[in-house]
Parts: sequence; C-alpha cells; structure tokens
Amino acid sequence: MARPPELRANALQCLLETDPGAKLAQVAAMAAGFIAGGWELDSSAALRVAGTIPGRPARPDLVPPRLVGRRSMVTVEGRAMLVHALAHIEFNALNLALDALWRFPDMPPEYYADWLRVSKEEAEHFAMLAAHLRLLGYQYGDFPGHDSLWEMVEKTRGDVVARMALVPRTLEARGLDAIPPLRAKLAQAGDLAAAAILDRILNDEIGHVEIGNRWYGYLCQLRGFEPRATYDALAARYEAPVLKGPFNLDARRLAGFTEPELAHLQSAQAASGRERQGRTS
Repeated sequence: MARPPELRANALQCLLETDPGAKLAQVAAMAAGFIAGGWELDSSAALRVAGTIPGRPARPDLVPPRLVGRRSMVTVEGRAMLVHALAHIEFNALNLALDALWRFPDMPPEYYADWLRVSKEEAEHFAMLAAHLRLLGYQYGDFPGHDSLWEMVEKTRGDVVARMALVPRTLEARGLDAIPPLRAKLAQAGDLAAAAILDRILNDEIGHVEIGNRWYGYLCQLRGFEPRATYDALAARYEAPVLKGPFNLDARRLAGFTEPELAHLQSAQAASGRERQGRTS
C-alpha cells in the first residue's frame, strides 16, 4: 500500500509553489485532506528543500518599503494600491505560515494543527483581496511590494523561539493595530466590500497572533526561559523593529498579550517619543 501523505512535506511543497492560484488550491486540499484523516504527521522527519523558498510569482517587483508608493483613497487606483499592498502582506503571511508548519521538527501535534489553520485562513484572505483587486480593474503583481515580513522569517529560520517571538507576536501583531484605521479609510471612500474583508482579516489575525503568543509561552516554559527578558534579547539580536502606536489594546488582549506586556509596550513607545522630542528641541 502507498504511504499516506505527510503534512510537513506537503506544506513544504505548497511553500515552494510559485503560482498563487496553484498555491491556494494546494493549501485548501492539504487542509481538507488532513482534517478528513488518513494523513501522517511525521514531526521528526528531515525534509530536503528542492527549490527556492518562498515560492513566488515573477511579479510584484520587490522594492524598499519607502518606494511602494502613496495610496490615496481619492482614486480607484489609489484604493487598488492599498488593496494590493494588503494582498501582498497576506501572500507573505501564507508563506510564513507554511514555513512555520514544515520547518521546525519535534513540536507537539497541536503546533502543526495550529499552523495548518493559519495557512488555510491566510490563503482565504489573499484570495478575497485578490478577487476584490480584480473588481477594481487590477491584478496581483500590478504594483510593487516590499519584503519586510519575509526578511524576519528568513532571519529566524534556525530558531523556533525567535520565530514565534518576532514574527506572529511582533510583526503580525502590528496588523492588529493597523487594520482598523485602514478599514475606516476604505469605508469612508465608499469601498464597503473591502472594509468587510478587513473585518474578517482582523478577526482571524487575532487568532493567529494568539497562536504565536501561546507557542512562545510554551517554548519559554519548556526551556526555562524568562519570557520578557528572552523577548528583549531576541529583539535586539535579530534587530526587530521598534513598534509604534497607537496600539489596538483590545485586540492585543484577545490575542493573548498580558497587561504587563501592554504596559511595557506603551511605556517604550512613550520613551521613544520623548527621545525624539528631545532631539528636535
């Protein structure tokens, strides 16, 4: 009898796929197949990479964040640029979820189930945004994008603790703060369909950040690390960006951030503001 498909190996193949449509179909099939049963989870398997990670289409062109372009809500093109930027973020988020799913062996089965769920939902987010972009008269790839999110994924490829600390609970958590004002801009411009998509994304992203928080806490406890000091050390080692407010505290609480963490985040932001003010006075 043929061996049943193995989840981590399949996730790697999804990650290597360059065509967005094919990647979405493969992720949907992987999620459905695993949920239906009959798949293996060989969490200790040593997997070989035969391709470039991550698999991406030839476009969009990747440029520094400052060159992505201004996104005015006054014109259809401006709204399309914003929707495109959001689609690009979700495509990268799909790839990072697939990378977290295949790359790190010897984690509990629940870890892989969590990142399979994230992969499925990020694929759905990208599909919704890409479809809306087409309604606006554009395609994914018509505007440039930046690679900031994936750069941290690459930096933390050898350390699952750093990955959980600095990708879902740092970079992805920025989305919890950024989505509400972007949603308001789109709604004010009359694009209620795009605003509704962002409502769905925000709800799902709370769960994704909670997954990162939960596994970061698990790993710190398992290895005897103090979470706050460990986070600060990892942020310095991997040059994580300094987060800027305002912060969506309600969403962050739902995503598992503690009150001391939120207080520390706000105090660090206040200190940074005072430092900037001192330099300009």
